[in-house]
Amino acid sequence: MMDPDKALELVKSGATLLLLGVPQYTLIGVDTQVFSVGPAFKGIKMIPPGVHFVFYSSSTRDGKEFSPIIGFFIDAGHSQVVVRVWDQQEERLIRVPEEEEERYTQAVRSLEFDKNLGPYDLSLFAEWKRLSNYITKSTIERLEPIGGEITVTHESGMVKNTCKSALERALDEQLKNSKFSTPTEKHPKRGCYYTAIPRIIKRNGVESEQLTSLNLDKTELLETLLVKDYGGAEESLLGELQFAFIAFLMGQSLEAFMQWKSLVSLLLGCTEAPFRTRSRLFTKFIKVIYYQLKYGLQKDRSVGEAGASVLLDDSWFSSDSFLHRLCKDFFSLVEDASIVDGDLLSWTRKLKEMLENSLGWEFQQISAIDGIYFEEDDEYAPVVEMLDEPSGSQHTTA
Repeated sequence: MMDPDKALELVKSGATLLLLGVPQYTLIGVDTQVFSVGPAFKGIKMIPPGVHFVFYSSSTRDGKEFSPIIGFFIDAGHSQVVVRVWDQQEERLIRVPEEEEERYTQAVRSLEFDKNLGPYDLSLFAEWKRLSNYITKSTIERLEPIGGEITVTHESGMVKNTCKSALERALDEQLKNSKFSTPTEKHPKRGCYYTAIPRIIKRNGVESEQLTSLNLDKTELLETLLVKDYGGAEESLLGELQFAFIAFLMGQSLEAFMQWKSLVSLLLGCTEAPFRTRSRLFTKFIKVIYYQLKYGLQKDRSVGEAGASVLLDDSWFSSDSFLHRLCKDFFSLVEDASIVDGDLLSWTRKLKEMLENSLGWEFQQISAIDGIYFEEDDEYAPVVEMLDEPSGSQHTTA
């Protein structure tokens, strides 16, 4: 039991999420924690200052069926009060006018709502920090959609023409079959502003052998994106990787999963950068993905009934998934390298061991011509085409 004086200090110094009028049985999540709304619930207190992800899923009156999740990131300051009220017509949380927010803030600071606020479980904060340590206020401002709301109901029309994994198909099916789903036409494009990651490099005026080499090693593409889209800041890329993973796992965003997949595929597809120019970035990246997958493998952490468990079903972790193939090649690359950074080697082995022990994955390299192996339907195999464009080199999406 926490000392009362210490608890009061945390209530006053931590941020508060005041959520008014939320219907009973609604699931409310903050970071890795989920609350089921009871009749007296009015929010969450003792939230450590910093970046957090808030998400919720409303239910039918009997509490048996849940709507698609809506989530948003906040950067909570010391003693800050974030106020949202339930809009019954739109069935979502909305902001209040500034003068009302100030009135509610004073009431929270006077402890008027204290008995109706659930405490943030501080024992889980370290786990959240490992999932979000590179996300900053500027990351949120750069990536979040107009209005800040991340939800799969705004995304169905944005991903219709892309090839889909079993996970993506499952999410699509869940959206179509939900009685809460809304026609796409009512929702204009309100997705996140993710960095465009070309899947295949296509260049005019480049020898086919060189083009194939560029697609086998994504190092040059990584360097171009770091300069052009991230201002040379490696941690901005890692922040986007974490933002996408959280929006995908907690927010059930299909668009976020696709961005996470693109970034992971880009980094694991580099063969020169991990050893020559970006060893520190790759050590941080492997550490990030290690904690992401470690958390994701804890199936008991799914978002209650609203999670529908499809996010982490067996197909996502099957041995023919894109992740297994890319990890197999990357692990072999690092372990066979004549010179490799000690921390990178250590974290790579740690990730490999976790995947082997948790999923039973095997990473024996299956060699074909020149030691390169791609399955027939491998969407990340380097298929190269020349474009009929004016001369000059440029990156385009496939």
